Parts: sequence; structure tokens; C-alpha cells
Amino acid sequence: MERTAVLVMEMQRGVVGDLTRFPDLVTACRLRDVVPNTAAVLEAARAAGIPVVHCTAAFRADRAGSHTANCPFIVSLLDDPAHMLDGTPAVEVLPELRHPGDLESRRLHGFSPFTGTSLDMTLRSLGVSAVVAVGVSLNLGIPGLALEAVNLGYRVTVVTDAVAGVPEEYARSVLRHTISLLATRTTAAGLVERWEAEADR
Repeated sequence: MERTAVLVMEMQRGVVGDLTRFPDLVTACRLRDVVPNTAAVLEAARAAGIPVVHCTAAFRADRAGSHTANCPFIVSLLDDPAHMLDGTPAVEVLPELRHPGDLESRRLHGFSPFTGTSLDMTLRSLGVSAVVAVGVSLNLGIPGLALEAVNLGYRVTVVTDAVAGVPEEYARSVLRHTISLLATRTTAAGLVERWEAEADR
């Protein structure tokens, strides 16, 4: 029987929370109710015994483990030497999404959660063969997550109202023209209803 895990992509205080440098992304999340929809998915997952893994990003102060000059976006981020430093509040998961039983997979490099981390091994050790993606962003992290997961053999579902990108028109286009080729798409309410129905059987 297929076992599922929820992967929560970069729902961190320094990305979409009170310490963000990305106000447009925060606005996009608010317009799509990403945080409450994600919270509903996570609550239902935990109730159903489905693992929740927070895929987080950080930098060391000395930048060890991070390529910092191979990507224009990374170069621009690191204009601020204190941006998303490991061990600071900015890299913490939003408190309304965190639970003591959740797992975390942290990366120091890149934009997607599998390469250079133990995420694949963690999921396989749990017997997981399907993943549900929530979080940000549809510009980089969610397409990267979906593509890597498919390449590794996982079945992928993306919760369309628990992800966001900027601008909104582009985010909708990514969901329609890229995510649809890689993953099943569903809403938070639809997924929660399905898990609750499965639990009642």
C-alpha cells in the first residue's frame, strides 16, 4: 500500500513570515490563504498518521556548503550577510505550522529539497512512495521539488491553494503548464476530505 508524506517547502519566518525579505510573496500567500490551507493539510495529515517534513533552507555564516556565486538570485540574497543564517529566528518554521512530531530536512545549497540532503533516505526509511507538496514558491522551490521527486520515483500531489508564487499570473501558469505535467493537483479541502474519508473506512 502506498504511503504518503507531506513536504512543506520553505514556510519559514524569513521567507513568508515576520522576518521576510519577500513582501510580494507574503502578499501572494495571503491572497491564496496559503498558511491556513497548509495548516489544515498538516493537521489532517498528523491525524491520519501521515509524516510531515519541513524542507527548510539556511546559510552558514561562513557560507560553507553553499555555492554563492553560481546563481543571480543567490548573489542578490547574500548582499545581506545576515540573510537566513542557520540558528537564527529567520530560518524557523512558522510557529502555526510546526508540531513536535514533525521532521525537518535542512539544506545549505540550491532551491530544491532533495539534492544534497538526506530527504530521499528519510522518506524511504519511512516507506514513503508518494509526496504531497505545499509551501513556496511556484517560481523555484515547488517545481524543483516536484521534478526531483518524480525523477526519484515518487508520486507527487501539489495542493494548489497551499502554494504561491509571484506574480499571480505566472503562478497560475506554472500550475497549469508545468505542475500539471509532473503532479496531481488538488485543493486543501479536497485532500483533507479524502484523508478523513480514508480514516473512516
